[in-house]
Amino acid sequence: MKKIGILGSTGSIGTQTIDVIKKDKESYKVIFISGHRNIELLNKQCLEFNPEYVVITDYESYNKAKTMNFDATLLYGMDEILNLINKERIDILLNALVGNIGLLPTYAAVKNNVTLALANKESLVTAGHIVMKEVYNNNSVILPVDSEHSAIFQSLQGDDISSVEKLILTASGGPFRTLSKNEISNKKAYEALKHPNWDMGRKISIDSATLVNKGLEVIEAKWLFDIVPENIEVVVHPQSVIHSLVQYKDSSIIAQMGRPDMRLPIHYALNYPDRKPINLERFDFMKFNQLTFEEPRRDAFPGLDLAYHSIKKGDSFPTIYNTVNEVMVHHYLREKIKFYDITDTIEKELMNHRRIINPTIEDIIALDEEIRKRLG
Repeated sequence: MKKIGILGSTGSIGTQTIDVIKKDKESYKVIFISGHRNIELLNKQCLEFNPEYVVITDYESYNKAKTMNFDATLLYGMDEILNLINKERIDILLNALVGNIGLLPTYAAVKNNVTLALANKESLVTAGHIVMKEVYNNNSVILPVDSEHSAIFQSLQGDDISSVEKLILTASGGPFRTLSKNEISNKKAYEALKHPNWDMGRKISIDSATLVNKGLEVIEAKWLFDIVPENIEVVVHPQSVIHSLVQYKDSSIIAQMGRPDMRLPIHYALNYPDRKPINLERFDFMKFNQLTFEEPRRDAFPGLDLAYHSIKKGDSFPTIYNTVNEVMVHHYLREKIKFYDITDTIEKELMNHRRIINPTIEDIIALDEEIRKRLG
């Protein structure tokens, strides 16, 4: 039985992780879960899985939760999350936190040699040089949960990255894939949230619409698989059936495919290296009998090229890319800005940024806070 901690258990990835565990309760013991404000769902999860600890990161929600019937030790804040990672002997940590807030738990996990099922791509975007150094130093394991990185990880099994010519990340293109820039410019957040294929959270759905999400994935792939960004290609694949591909130096391509269901990469990460059965709908080729591919429309979705620019510049530039995007998406979801204000602001901030060479964790957190204070 694997002992597991789930960070962000009330979010999109977190709830789908709970669903995977529910289908095979005998294989897992949930030691702790965390959430922000959705304490009703946290309480429901607590009653079903009996974790030893529940961590709440919103203070008002924490105080309210103390008046409820939580049959677990209630804790408050990031410090308690880090204490649990440091002290509890868990087998795997599922980090499904959204945004750069997930950095410290990722860092704590790899330093403590806790197997990390990583859905928080921002950890590697902003601090990949630090996190991966600790992975190598501590012989730690990161199992990617993003469907694209899971697909690459699976396609690489048995092969070394030195035999790879390039990685190919697929993108659905989002809800505005076929629209002109003029049509896109006035689209509201509720329209951007209508992802054509995937069941995702609000922030990542907006990132998918801007193609910033694919930019974040390019940076994450650079660190996860130790490959230069020039050898990472993005291809639009509207059906979201082929989740990503690896092209080898002998010209052969290995792809991982399946239904667009995040429970598949979650299940794979939680059970790696085994492939255990799971009761999910099987892939039907007759329902997906046409697979198409397109070039990304870089003029309409500049967020992708801004990601390549930021990782080429390196150092503190990816933190600018990530945090400015987080702040602008927050504003867009509240209808305070227009669609292209997101990537326009990212570009402006990247152009004006003064490089921090080889930033530390403290540098990254300080820069993140400065941006939020200034743009928030």
